[in-house]
Amino acid sequence: MRRALLILVTLCMATLVNAQGVWPDHPITMIVGFPAGGPTDLAARSLAPVMQKLLGQTIVIENKAGATGTIAAAQVKRMPADGYTLFVSSIGTFVVAPHLMKSAVQYDPMKDFDYISLPFQAPNVLVTGPVRPERSVSAVIDLLEKNPGKITFASSGVGTSDHLATELFWKQTNTKGVHVPYKGGAPALQDTIGGQVDFFMTNINAVLPQIRAGKLHPIAITDNKRSPALPDVPTFEESGVKAMEVYGWQGLVAPKNLPTDIKQELSLAAIKAMQDPATVNKLQDLGITIVANTPEEFFAFAERENKRWEELIRSRNITID
Repeated sequence: MRRALLILVTLCMATLVNAQGVWPDHPITMIVGFPAGGPTDLAARSLAPVMQKLLGQTIVIENKAGATGTIAAAQVKRMPADGYTLFVSSIGTFVVAPHLMKSAVQYDPMKDFDYISLPFQAPNVLVTGPVRPERSVSAVIDLLEKNPGKITFASSGVGTSDHLATELFWKQTNTKGVHVPYKGGAPALQDTIGGQVDFFMTNINAVLPQIRAGKLHPIAITDNKRSPALPDVPTFEESGVKAMEVYGWQGLVAPKNLPTDIKQELSLAAIKAMQDPATVNKLQDLGITIVANTPEEFFAFAERENKRWEELIRSRNITID
C-alpha cells in the first residue's frame, strides 16, 4: 500500500511537470537597474555566464537605468513570476530610494520580490586628495571639530551609499561637514583628486586605481576587517569609530511568488557562479567581497539594511531635494 502511494505521488508530480513544461525552455532576461559599466552591471555580468551554463539556457542582460533603479524595479514587479525575468539592482533600489522617494517609488521592496542571492558587496573607503594633509580618522575628526560646517564631503548623489556612509560618520562622531552631491561618482572623484572637495567616502572598487596610483590617500574603510586590497588601511572601528560598517551591495531578485523549485535552482546557480575561480580572483582584486548567500539569508540581510537606513534617513532629515 505504501509503495503504491509513493508511485502515485511520483506519477502525479511527473504529470505536473509535463503540464507546466520544463523550465527553462527559452531565454531568461536579467534586467539591470543601472547603466552598463557600473558595479550593478558587473554583478549581472559576473552571474550570467556561469548561471546560463548551469541552467542550460541563455541569459540576456538588459540595462534599464533611471531613478536609482526604481523604474526598472516597478517594471519587474509587474512581470510574471515564472523564472524568466530576473532583476539585479543595488542598495539604493532596495533599501534607500523607498524612504527618499516615497511618492515616486511604485513597489515595496520587502513584499514585491523574491530574494534569490546577494552576489557580492564592497565596503566604502574614506579618501582625500593630495592637497589635504589628514591621513587618519582622528585627524579628520579634529578638523571637523575645529571647522564645523565648513569641510566638504563629496558623494555620487543624495541617498547613495557614499552619502549615507558620510552622514553616519558625522552622526557617530557628533560632527558635521558640508555634503556636496554630484551626478555620479566620476565627477566627485575628479574633484576630490583636484582638491575642489576635501573628502570622499565611496566604494573601494571605484577608487582603487587612483589609490594605487597615489592620486588619492585612503584613511579608513567601512568594513569589520581590513581589505586584502588595502591591507595597510585600518577600519573605522580600529580608528575609534564604532558601528561604521557600510557596504555598497548588489542583489538578485525575481517577481514575487516564484515557484519554490525554480527559486531554489536559481539560487544554487547564482551561488555557484560566485564560486567560479576566475570570477572570484577578478572581484577580489577590485576589493569586492563575495557573499553568495541563500534566499533566506539575503532577505534577512535586506530587512536589517532597510530598517537601518530608514532610521538614519529619518534621524538625519535626509531628503532627495
